[in-house]
Amino acid sequence: MTVAPEHHQLPFTRPNLLDLAPLYEVLRREAPITAVTTPAGDPAWLATRYDEVRELLADSRFGRSHPEPERAARISTAAVQDGPSGNYETEEADHTRMRRLLTPAFSAKRMRALSDHVQTLVDGYLDDLAAEHEASADGVVDLHAGLAFPLPVTVICRLLGVPESDREHFRSLSDRMASYSADGDAHRARAEFSRYMAGLAEAKRAEPGEDVISDLVRAQDADEEFDYAEMVRLAVGLLFAGHETTVNRIGLGTLFLLTRPEQWAALVADPDGRVDATVEEIMRLGAPGDLGLLRYAHTDVDIAGVTIQRGDAVILSINAANRDPSTYADAETFNPDREERTHLGFGHGRHFCIGASLARIELRIVFATLARRLPGLRLTVGLDDLDVRTDHITGGVRSLPVTW
Repeated sequence: MTVAPEHHQLPFTRPNLLDLAPLYEVLRREAPITAVTTPAGDPAWLATRYDEVRELLADSRFGRSHPEPERAARISTAAVQDGPSGNYETEEADHTRMRRLLTPAFSAKRMRALSDHVQTLVDGYLDDLAAEHEASADGVVDLHAGLAFPLPVTVICRLLGVPESDREHFRSLSDRMASYSADGDAHRARAEFSRYMAGLAEAKRAEPGEDVISDLVRAQDADEEFDYAEMVRLAVGLLFAGHETTVNRIGLGTLFLLTRPEQWAALVADPDGRVDATVEEIMRLGAPGDLGLLRYAHTDVDIAGVTIQRGDAVILSINAANRDPSTYADAETFNPDREERTHLGFGHGRHFCIGASLARIELRIVFATLARRLPGLRLTVGLDDLDVRTDHITGGVRSLPVTW
């Protein structure tokens, strides 16, 4: 297969939930920065090779804002990663302030302090699933509804200070916001989400707590340059990113392990010794969604034989970069014992995921506990029979039927 000169239409069709479209392999080799047409019908560049993706993630000449937002290429009809965000004139300063504000809340020390709480939650969810398994006529339970979804949602609600009673409301808004919707429902959901977060912020202003939303309200009160709209936008982003990607990785990690019995058996034999490497391989090979991270060029940039012009959209395919055979031996193979320990699953550079420590803790506890408590865990359907979210920016499954 060779790359034709015309723009490729995203998203590329993938054979199943765990594998990528074969075209990514060709693009990495022949056109690591290539012109594409986005699902919204606009032009963009697609970066697929590890070296270029890593370089662009750290390049301050690219940002999430656009010099002329009204002329920016749109990526999709969802309301997340669909177009420019933030203020072009102040993006760097706003980002620096955000990291300064949030670093203490997401510090490794505070995340470790959450470990006991996460373990208690996981054990409780597995107790409930065990009871459901016992009562079920066929012994089949849904690991997505019973564990993969509620755990990250409950943890991020606690960390940010969102009432757990609002969990279903926020789940629904989050799901709608990230779904492709030609009728504009995704953007209506984002507006509703913003109103919800504004109401929560006002409640925290009246009665602050020890949580991230209260921290943001206090910071906004103290810094006149931290405007209200930016605070609400940040809170919405934290709630969405703080659960959606981890929900997805629990599902994908379970599928990788249960479709590779030798890897599941190895984890069952030594949960504590193997779980860290297993989680890192899940973060490398797990490929949520079919697009990538969106950036806009703030100046003309020459890279990999092409010129990206100021204002051009660039989609950074973390999925493709993490499977680059020039960086990883047997790149498509799920192998927690591999020598290469680097991956871009949490990004790189100044936008490195601030919640990486939290995600790692949740994933380590989930998979170590599953291996200890449910060594006979197995899927009850094949990969092709799973209910996959194809209309959602992060993809993933709607259910994960298992038994033991």
